[in-house]
Amino acid sequence: MKFYELFLSIKISQHRFNSVLSLKTNHRFMKKITLLFILAILGHAHLSFAGSGYHITLHMPDATDSKVYLVHYYGTPGPKVYISDSANFENGTAVFKSTDPDFVGGIYIMLLSTKRKSFEFMLNKGDEITINASEAKLPEGITFKGSPENTRFEEYLKYLKGNAAKEEGYKKELEEAKTAADTADIRSRATVSNKELIQYRRDYYNKYPGTLLATIFKAMELPEIPEGVHYLEDGVTKDSVFAYHYYKAHYWDGFNFHDDRLIYTPLYDGKLEEYFSKWVQPESDSLEKESDMLLEKARGTKDVFHYTLWWLSQHFETSKIMGMDEVFVYIIEKYYMKGDATWLSTEDLNKYIDRAQKIAPNVLGNKGPEINLPNIKTGKEESMLDMKAKYTLIVFYSPSCGHCQHEMPLLDSVYRAVLKDKGVKVYTVATEGEEKEINAFLAKNKIEDWSNHWDHEHTSDYHSKYDVYSTPTIYLLDEKKIIKGKRLDHTNLVRMIDILDSEAKSKAAKK
Repeated sequence: MKFYELFLSIKISQHRFNSVLSLKTNHRFMKKITLLFILAILGHAHLSFAGSGYHITLHMPDATDSKVYLVHYYGTPGPKVYISDSANFENGTAVFKSTDPDFVGGIYIMLLSTKRKSFEFMLNKGDEITINASEAKLPEGITFKGSPENTRFEEYLKYLKGNAAKEEGYKKELEEAKTAADTADIRSRATVSNKELIQYRRDYYNKYPGTLLATIFKAMELPEIPEGVHYLEDGVTKDSVFAYHYYKAHYWDGFNFHDDRLIYTPLYDGKLEEYFSKWVQPESDSLEKESDMLLEKARGTKDVFHYTLWWLSQHFETSKIMGMDEVFVYIIEKYYMKGDATWLSTEDLNKYIDRAQKIAPNVLGNKGPEINLPNIKTGKEESMLDMKAKYTLIVFYSPSCGHCQHEMPLLDSVYRAVLKDKGVKVYTVATEGEEKEINAFLAKNKIEDWSNHWDHEHTSDYHSKYDVYSTPTIYLLDEKKIIKGKRLDHTNLVRMIDILDSEAKSKAAKK
């Protein structure tokens, strides 16, 4: 069983927010290392970190491979792992040595070079470990000398394997249950089993505080919501969102942000993903506040801060949720541009800054930058900002773009059926194509009610103003030309405008 499977198994063994016991089995995560795994570690070798402060002797008399890799996680579970070191077998023995003072430790993997067999173990700075193993028995039958923690880790794996077998049994029993009483009995026994697993981990980190495995167990632990009825401050009104607020407030209680070893495990990425996707409101103010909170917790560390800052920036840059690019810009301006991304070269840092500067002018809430282009029919220049409309759609498209050929007629149909009556006007910009080609496209799709433009002299700089790197790109502006939506399509425009109209009515009613 891989250690990232242990992290995933916590999902089935903790009291969850909905208080419903999940009986998913660990076995579905028990997959052998595949070629993808091999390619991943070899392909990411340039990201590997120099090992330090360890001396590992691996005895494997029946090893058929000539080389073995020392591999580590970095924030995420497999198959994305990184080569740290390698050694050749000589008479069944391979030795790894490092004296680099920057080594911190974590969950490491011994990976045979051609047979795709492996096993995981705990590695700490200064460890001198002798490992005895048999290739034929991997990942079973491993013994450690000089590392009591790894001996305890092996004991835990055996316990967890038995626990997983019990959970699989409960799952089958549930499928065959005949009555509600049978189901209740099975769930009761499964709950007891889950509590025993949780208690096992708690007993461990209380008995061996500060050890790597204890630190991991604490980081894995999720909040347990107090039972009973909870009230607001008046002591009378029930607090219907108590569970949500309690879970969110205590989500990071067990995670030690000042222990860099946790980054060399498969835990952190999953916790970040769950926190921001399930427990933080997808609004820029909330997301910026939570990002600041995590970075402040990690401040002063090397790897935890590095990984947190990198994760937040790429998460918000690539998010499919509208408006998240504003958070990306915030992080770049507050952290990258002020010297916190110390691992980046000047060239790479400038790429982040350049990307943020391109996005910054067109984040939600800003006034749309001016576009003043000739109408494809009349040749007369027309200002987008001078267009009088309750809402303005700016549509960047290419007549040769397959997606545009599909989207534009559908958008026009929605415009004719609904949007026109809602006070919407459309300002289009053809991003490429000759005059004849553009006119043919508009005529073929009977797009007649829009203001259609082109930039044949390349003077408007709309690419940088509106971050147009693909087509179609659609923006929604209000009466004051404030950007209210971006990267929309025909499926969500009506809903978006209905929401804006509803908000406007609500504000007017309060005045």
